[in-house]
Amino acid sequence: MTKYLYLEGAGGISGDMTVAALLDLGADRGRLDAVLESLKLEGFDYHIERKSSYSISGCDFDVHLHHEAHHHEEAYHEHHHHEHRHLADVYAIIDRGVMTDRAKALAKKIFLIVAEAEGKAHGCPVEEVHFHEVGALDSIVDIIAAAVLFDDLQIDEVIVNGLSEGRGFVECQHGRLPVPVPAVLNIAEKYGVMLRPTNNDGEMVTPTGIAIAAAIRTTEKIPAAYKILKTGIGLGKRDFGHANFLRAMIIEDGAADGQMYVVETNIDDSTPEELGLAMDKLFAAGAADVHFEPCFMKKNRPAYMLRAIVAADKLAAAEDVIFRNTSTIGLRKYPVERTCMVREILSVELPYGKVSVKKCRLGDIVRYNPEYESVKALSEACGKTFREVFDEARRTAGNSGL
Repeated sequence: MTKYLYLEGAGGISGDMTVAALLDLGADRGRLDAVLESLKLEGFDYHIERKSSYSISGCDFDVHLHHEAHHHEEAYHEHHHHEHRHLADVYAIIDRGVMTDRAKALAKKIFLIVAEAEGKAHGCPVEEVHFHEVGALDSIVDIIAAAVLFDDLQIDEVIVNGLSEGRGFVECQHGRLPVPVPAVLNIAEKYGVMLRPTNNDGEMVTPTGIAIAAAIRTTEKIPAAYKILKTGIGLGKRDFGHANFLRAMIIEDGAADGQMYVVETNIDDSTPEELGLAMDKLFAAGAADVHFEPCFMKKNRPAYMLRAIVAADKLAAAEDVIFRNTSTIGLRKYPVERTCMVREILSVELPYGKVSVKKCRLGDIVRYNPEYESVKALSEACGKTFREVFDEARRTAGNSGL
């Protein structure tokens, strides 16, 4: 069964909402406290508590900047390009934190996404970006916290299929900007994150929020059927006149258990040896069946169609095998349904040894199929032909009443 983290973006997304939702999902609060302590950053504290937004209960993650720290930030903006400014400075803060390599890499990836978007918006290289959104302590805390908590959940597949965004204008450091703000649009454009317009006045998607979503998203496709294993509610701070929250769900693909896929590709420039090896590797990767069909391709070239039948949870592995072990540059896949007889393996005693027989049943249809390798081994051991052993095994199994 494939497990996903599903970030349902109906209420938009921000850094603090994401952190709160991940905490509500059960990510380790103690680990977060330890990491933030290890950063050795002064001038802030944070609170995690249960609150509600228009009667909807959830987790609230709130970073408070001390007045001196806030003044310190603004002073640096006026006179310096130093700490909390450039991407290299933020990376140095991440590097001194005590966290996993995976969490560090993700935090840097998120910051890079934001820095690239802000750099594009303001027409300056990433290395020279020194602005409030990335430099501020609260953004540093939000992004590192999100990376640490996501890493703690140990889920690799993430669904982000759209984020609801408001309208109008917001006041920020750069003056009055239209919603979505330029950095959000730049991230949505570069990473293909869909935005859904709403009638809410104000910013529902922040640069930090969409950067986190872009950094961890692996797909935008929701399974046709899924089980919800756990839900986390992260509350937002803005008042839109209705409940404001981000839902993060750990879901399990309900279709994966029985859903099968056919994967096909036409190949005219792989050797027979390569194709044979590809079949072996597909079976090793869990394919239910693999076969080749002769076909003719462009310019009347004789070729083979490789067709594999694989379960949904083996699909990615099968595709990887095909691309790595054949010359193809593309393949087709489509879901199929199958009807299978119920199967069980019987051990049948013959006068000269035991043989394995597969009993297949569907309704009142019953058949017995001796297993090839078992028949072959007994045939070689006792000196009888393959067909003699096969027929006697089938007859014995059928007469046994098993």
